[in-house]
Amino acid sequence: MPTRILPAGADPDAVRSLVTLLSQLPDAEPQPPATDSTQLVDTLARLAAESVDELPEVVVVHERVGPVPALELIREVALRFPAVGVILVTTDASPGLFAAAMDSGARGLVALPLSYEELAGRVQAVAQWSTGVRRHLGHGADVLAGAGGTVVTVSGAKGGTGATLTAVQLALAAQASGRATVLVDLDLQTGDIASYLDIQFRRSVADLAAITDISPRVLADAVFRHDTGLALLLAPGEGERGEEVTDRAARQLVGALRSRYEVVVVDCGSQIGAAGAAAVEMADTALLVTTPDVIAVRAAKRTVRMWDRLQIRKAEETTVVVNRHSRHTEIQPALVQRITGAAVARTSVPANFKELQGVVDAGRLHELDSRSTVRQALWALAGELGLAKAAEGASHRGGGRSRGDRGPVGLRRRKE
Repeated sequence: MPTRILPAGADPDAVRSLVTLLSQLPDAEPQPPATDSTQLVDTLARLAAESVDELPEVVVVHERVGPVPALELIREVALRFPAVGVILVTTDASPGLFAAAMDSGARGLVALPLSYEELAGRVQAVAQWSTGVRRHLGHGADVLAGAGGTVVTVSGAKGGTGATLTAVQLALAAQASGRATVLVDLDLQTGDIASYLDIQFRRSVADLAAITDISPRVLADAVFRHDTGLALLLAPGEGERGEEVTDRAARQLVGALRSRYEVVVVDCGSQIGAAGAAAVEMADTALLVTTPDVIAVRAAKRTVRMWDRLQIRKAEETTVVVNRHSRHTEIQPALVQRITGAAVARTSVPANFKELQGVVDAGRLHELDSRSTVRQALWALAGELGLAKAAEGASHRGGGRSRGDRGPVGLRRRKE
């Protein structure tokens, strides 16, 4: 049986040389190369969604893959697709890098310039390991196709658009549907989830930033268990500690949470730093919350374009949620879609702050009345995104689907 090998690298000449050499290996079947980290993960996710047997046995990552650093990319592939063996190709074959690569989940390292014998031996060994893992798992290997839990990020186009409200209610809806859910506050300097839910806490995401291997026990110690059953990982009480959470720490954290929970909802706030950008890039669904006014919609357009320029998220992979919607406003969801160039969720959230004021002031957002039109709309949104079962009759309340809106969105990168 041929060994399927998926190379990944940003340097066309380096990748071409790598593919040429891989093609000469016995029983090797090189796949079309991935030109960056996003394309690699998307390709693996698409194959995993079909069947774990569709995944390549070996992934070869060139050190200049970008935009995600090679070791961080290897860590994500190892966490999400554990039946795939990863080889790092690098100019630095020092013991230090070798140890770091192994810690990240690589199964081997090949030094540049490439040697046929070294590459052939390493690919053969890793392919045998991958085949052995799949054979050992047998039919149970299909559990790996899910690639862990679903990650949804919620960002605000600007301050005050309702990103935290949306994140909290989406997480509550998922938890109420019987799915193990964690809500993460990555609004590192101004996070308000603790205030909205009126809780006191000691641990935060900053306490996990310096830990290189987040074990289930370490994670459990940092997570706060709410009365609703919802798991919470909160922003630090001292805003300056937010600087401790780097993009690398955020990637490791999201990967660890994805492997432990069915649903991971991340509140990224309206100011996206390195950690928030990493979460948005890793997310299966990235929501951008805006209100139907000129300033907020312009801010949403800027954010969508910035994410695209920085290769954080493509415009078509971003889902805009319209909050405080009214049929009487001039800006309707269809217009928001045209302006931002991103998909717009079918479910819009109505403008009815009176329903919210009491629970917000009391810090009891989880006690929002089930008859509230705002709650019904947000839980319907959770159903639209596949996080929870949509309540009968609750779908698209409060603004609903306007003329010109497209069908269901809730884009998930893993299943494209």
